[in-house]
Amino acid sequence: MLSIRKIGVVGRTYRNLNRYRQILAILFKYGFGDLIELLKIDQYIEVGLQLISRNRPKRLEKLSRAERVRMAFEELGPTYVKLGQVLSTRPDLIPIDFTQELSKLQDKVPPFSFNEAKMTVESEFSKPLEELFVFFSETPIAAASIGQVHKARLKDGEMVAVKVQRPGIKKIIEIDLEIMLHMATLVERNIKEMALYRPVKIVEEFARTLEREIDYTIEASSMERFARHFLDDPKIYIPTVFRNMSTEHVLTMELMDGIKVSETDRLEEAELDRKKITARGADFYLKQVFDLGFFHADPHPGNIFILPENVICLIDFGMTGAVDRQTREDFVDLIDSVIHRQEARVTQVLLKLTHWEEEPHIRRLEKDVADFIGQHLHKPLKDIEIGKLLNNLLELASRHRLMIVPDIFLMMKTLTMVEGVALALDPDFDMIAQAEPFIKRVKFERFYPGRIAEDMIQLGSQMLQFAKQFPKDVLEITRLVRLQKLTFKMEHKGLETMLATHDRVSNRISFSIIIAALIIGSALIVISEIPPLFYGISLIGIVLFSTAALMGIWLLIAILRKGRL
Repeated sequence: MLSIRKIGVVGRTYRNLNRYRQILAILFKYGFGDLIELLKIDQYIEVGLQLISRNRPKRLEKLSRAERVRMAFEELGPTYVKLGQVLSTRPDLIPIDFTQELSKLQDKVPPFSFNEAKMTVESEFSKPLEELFVFFSETPIAAASIGQVHKARLKDGEMVAVKVQRPGIKKIIEIDLEIMLHMATLVERNIKEMALYRPVKIVEEFARTLEREIDYTIEASSMERFARHFLDDPKIYIPTVFRNMSTEHVLTMELMDGIKVSETDRLEEAELDRKKITARGADFYLKQVFDLGFFHADPHPGNIFILPENVICLIDFGMTGAVDRQTREDFVDLIDSVIHRQEARVTQVLLKLTHWEEEPHIRRLEKDVADFIGQHLHKPLKDIEIGKLLNNLLELASRHRLMIVPDIFLMMKTLTMVEGVALALDPDFDMIAQAEPFIKRVKFERFYPGRIAEDMIQLGSQMLQFAKQFPKDVLEITRLVRLQKLTFKMEHKGLETMLATHDRVSNRISFSIIIAALIIGSALIVISEIPPLFYGISLIGIVLFSTAALMGIWLLIAILRKGRL
């Protein structure tokens, strides 16, 4: 379990001060000094801020804010790179332009030493490395922020890939998460506009995601789950996991000696069929998404190998996605209604697949949907790129402040990446045509007799549960009323501005009445010649007239400042 402590009193003792100061310095460097000032961090780490260079950040005016965030994350290190990668799949938490920019983040970290890898493996199995492996390469074949992979040979002669977790990475992550949580708390407290994105929730969800990623037993389970699903498919191969040689920090799997799907020259040399590979790979992912509802969510070319006879092999199952049957059906309805140019239905399904804080303007949304369909459906379906279509659909949803559910976004992003890999292999590839059989199957499955019977049974069960629960709820409400414990809470939204205006108007009217009363009273005093007199005029009347004049000028200035008389 990751241990994250909130920084409060601990912060005043300057715990992790060096790392906090380093983070703040990088944020200053990339032009976020204004943000740090707004957070009022100096109340918590006074000495830290005094030690930060106050030089002007380097000129980054030509870069967007999203680009500067991405660059800052890259420099901040592994935890922040992972944060950016996670956020790139969460359009419900951050704006769509940020998700697109953060999706460019890649792990670029140097490998750790062989001795550290050896110590980790020996610590996990309580045995010397020589007793576990006949051979263990000193140089890793791949390195990332969480761990690195070494080639090795088991005692039975099997060649394997051993993923070893980076030493001390858990402690590094915990320190960074503590600082993130502290800064997120300050954002919610001091910056109202950014508080809408719920930064504390983002950090908490990120912590849960990282907790899963640093546990290699979860990745092993995902690999075994995929292997079971495609056990009888000769076109697909999933590496074997060696459970007896795997732990939370070490993952041992079958070493795959294939060709990366991006190495097209080698594919040609090996006389492999690129068109067949493209069709098989697309079908493989479409089956994951539409049939299984459980999919490999990181299909970049480095994770896809091609074996002899055009067999597709996947590695790195650290990121997976899952969508339930109802969500898959809704997504199919969305694609189907777009293809058939049904603007009203597209709007309806889009609203079903999203959530929002403020009710969207339906007519305006329908108009934008019509424009979107006109933009993409003016050409034959074979010329439409599903990736561009889905990305533009996401941008449309973002403009109307509709938040896509994370699992759906991850599914859409995965399909977009798969299409990109497919087009690199076969420029004539048609993703919509390839997906058509899967879409039809999902559409018609809901009308199968067995499915209808299942839905009716489920509906009947829900109705029965409602019938059993409803009398209990009524009795509970009656009891609360009898005990005078039932209270109704009414929340008025949007009245604050109107009430403030009414308050301002009433104040001005009251002020005007007081001024009028002073003028009338002063006139009566002057007419009555109430002493003391100054050149025959009541001095008290003069003072009251002057007071009324000053108050009148004050009121006039206040009105003119608002721009309205």
